[in-house]
Amino acid sequence: MSTGASARAGREHLRAADPVLRALIDRCGPDGLPERRAGGQREHYGALVRTIVGQQLSTRAAAAIYLRVAERFGGREPTPEEILAEDPEALRAVGLSRAKVSYLRSLAEHVLDGSLELARMDSLPDEQVIAELSAVKGIGTWSAHMFLIFHLRRPDVLAVGDLGIRKAMQAAYGLHGLPSPAEMEQIAAGWRPYRTLACRYLWATLDNEPGATEPDPI
Repeated sequence: MSTGASARAGREHLRAADPVLRALIDRCGPDGLPERRAGGQREHYGALVRTIVGQQLSTRAAAAIYLRVAERFGGREPTPEEILAEDPEALRAVGLSRAKVSYLRSLAEHVLDGSLELARMDSLPDEQVIAELSAVKGIGTWSAHMFLIFHLRRPDVLAVGDLGIRKAMQAAYGLHGLPSPAEMEQIAAGWRPYRTLACRYLWATLDNEPGATEPDPI
């Protein structure tokens, strides 16, 4: 099935399954969500580096710090060997926290010692991808979900740890507080197998311009 046909099928499934999402989809208009911007890392390792850099930062701040990291390595993401050889204080000087430097070093160590086999990621089910990534210091469920959604392009991921999705669900469903992961799973039960697309529509509600607040590709 083509990407366009899959998106149309997803929209129709979500509209039929959930009247709240139907209203959100209709608000985006007949053309649906804009295409995701081009760019991002083609290699799994580079995508994970960018994910770590962007943790707990706005999209703009994450992009600025990642650019400074890349500039230190000739305009590209550093290799695992380069991360381990680099002075940690030099990485902190370009805007990384002490914790994020340790996370990048942990990622590099896991890749180099073979305990994280990135070549296998494409063929693993979502839950196993999450489990293997979570063995790396600093990569939790949120980071793994972002990797699944924006790098591996998996179609049925519910980003239960994303604050934007929680806020969007609270507003759309008239909840008294931010939903817990269990509440989110319950609300999203009928969205399968298109929960990733539903998340994109929820991100779009966080600003008047559809898709304006969706995280950058990684």
